Amino acid sequence: MKLYDTPLAPNPRRVRWFMAEKGIEDIEVVTMSLMNGDQRQPDYVAKTGLPLAPVLELDNGVCIGESLAICRYLESRYPQPNLFGRTPEETAIIEMWTRRAELMVAHPLMTGVRHTHPAMAALEAQDPALGERSLAAGLLGLTVLDRQLAGHEWLAADRLTIADIIGFIGLDFGRMIKLQTPPGLTHVARWAQAMRERPAARAGMRPSSGTPIAG
Repeated sequence: MKLYDTPLAPNPRRVRWFMAEKGIEDIEVVTMSLMNGDQRQPDYVAKTGLPLAPVLELDNGVCIGESLAICRYLESRYPQPNLFGRTPEETAIIEMWTRRAELMVAHPLMTGVRHTHPAMAALEAQDPALGERSLAAGLLGLTVLDRQLAGHEWLAADRLTIADIIGFIGLDFGRMIKLQTPPGLTHVARWAQAMRERPAARAGMRPSSGTPIAG
C-alpha cells in the first residue's frame, strides 16, 4: 500500500497520527507538495479522482480518499488498539463525537485558517469574512467539547479515539494563525495538552518520509 501524504495540512496529519497510534509502519508514504501542485498532476488525479490528499492506494490499485475513510479501512486491517469502538453502543457514541468534533470544531477552524492565512492564498480564492466567521464558529464549538470533557478524560470513550484525533488536529491547525484557545475552556486546555504529549502527536507533525512526486 501507498499513502499519498503532504506535510502541514491537517487531513493528512489525521492519518499519520492514526497510523502512529497503531504502530503501522509497513505502508509506503509518498510525500507531495500542494504548493507545487503535485495533487493536480494528471496521472495522480486519474488514479484518485480528485486533486486532494491524503489518498491510500491499495495493492490492487484501488484508491481510498478522505481521511476518515482511510482510517476506517486501516482500523479493519490493523484492529489494535481500537480507535473506532468495541461495542455497538461505543461505536455509535464515538461516531457521534467524531461528527461533532468535525462539523463544530475541525471544519470551521480549518476553513478559517485557509481563508485568513496569507500563505494559503496560493491554494484558495480567499474570503476573509468567511474566514473570520468560520473561526468564530469553531471557537464556539469548542465550548461544546469543553462541556463534554468536564466529566470525561477523552471525548468519546475511556481512551483516546478517532474523535479526539479529529477534534485536536482541527484545533491545533489554528497554530498557523496563532489562534488562542478562549480563556475559561479549562477542560479543552487540559485535553489539548494531553494530546500534545502523546508520542503520536510528534509523529503526526513530522514531515512524512518518502519520495516526493515531481511537481
